[in-house]
Amino acid sequence: MRRTSYEQMNCSIASALDVVGEPWTLLIVRDAFYGVRRFDDFQENLGIARNVLTARLKKLVEAGVFRKTAYRQRPLRHEYRLTDKGAALFTVIVGLKQWGDRFGPAAKNGKPMELVDRADGHTLEPALIDVPTGRRLELTNVRAVAGPGAVQATRDFFDRLTLTRPNQR
Repeated sequence: MRRTSYEQMNCSIASALDVVGEPWTLLIVRDAFYGVRRFDDFQENLGIARNVLTARLKKLVEAGVFRKTAYRQRPLRHEYRLTDKGAALFTVIVGLKQWGDRFGPAAKNGKPMELVDRADGHTLEPALIDVPTGRRLELTNVRAVAGPGAVQATRDFFDRLTLTRPNQR
């Protein structure tokens, strides 16, 4: 069953979900961050149906998240490597990991996976920061406003929010 596209929405989050919002997609990307590159390895690790994996990989290649390259000619076999666009999903994966560590079953049982520094092996504690100031971003110290790519309906939406919630500026 084909799900609804968010293509008509003037929203970067909706645009991202059109690419990575289907079931299994972010787990495929997660495994690519772990170093998985070959179809059979994705399939074995995830336990995903082959036809679903084929469809997701095809879409990720078409979207420019992966590049598909042959590693053997007879029989023809491919591997899937993250592009720069795919590697940029790292922060999304880390954010989901942190949420799962805090609110998923890991909150009771401990983190199933840690991130460590490649150079010295110390455990990392990622944070979302504003690059120019180095300030940590939290829901309580940011607000969303219409950006330069906003269409009028998006500007109207944010204007209505400002009028109905003036204290949340």
